[in-house]
Amino acid sequence: MEATELLREQVKQVHHYVEEIMSDVTPQQAHWHPSGMVVNSLGGNYAHNIVAEDLVINAILKGGAPLFASSWAGKTGMSTLPPLPTPETPGLPSWQEWSTQVDIDLNALRSYAQATYAATEEYLASLSDEQLHQTVDLSGIGLGIPTVQWILSGVIVGHAYSHAGEIACLKGLQGIQGYIH
Repeated sequence: MEATELLREQVKQVHHYVEEIMSDVTPQQAHWHPSGMVVNSLGGNYAHNIVAEDLVINAILKGGAPLFASSWAGKTGMSTLPPLPTPETPGLPSWQEWSTQVDIDLNALRSYAQATYAATEEYLASLSDEQLHQTVDLSGIGLGIPTVQWILSGVIVGHAYSHAGEIACLKGLQGIQGYIH
């Protein structure tokens, strides 16, 4: 199995996994925050995961505009976009405050997620194993100069699994089953 084939399979699996966990979430559950804690809401975690994937694939790796700023502008299901990294603010911004204020339309966000997943899978289908070894300068956001392979494996696949765990935990804290089998 080639590395690109393995990454494509991992990305498909994590997309399916995230969507399975989100499949029974209601709008009320998506906006809920545990008392006494400053954490992303369940919906905020889901949105963060999708926006990050869109930004990484479509802007950073493909060099174009992310879907949320182009074909999906105003249709993402988020009342406001989360804070994004800028040259003026080095590092990654905190999304906790945004997560407590954003209004999320789950159906629209799920549609935006499907479009993001399709763009990711299309990009992955165009990659060769040799292209996985190219480097990308992410030092402006504190991630150094990683390879495309590291970005896809860590920032897309690993990041999505991490947030899927947070979403499942936030479901469990609300008394509903976190992981769906």
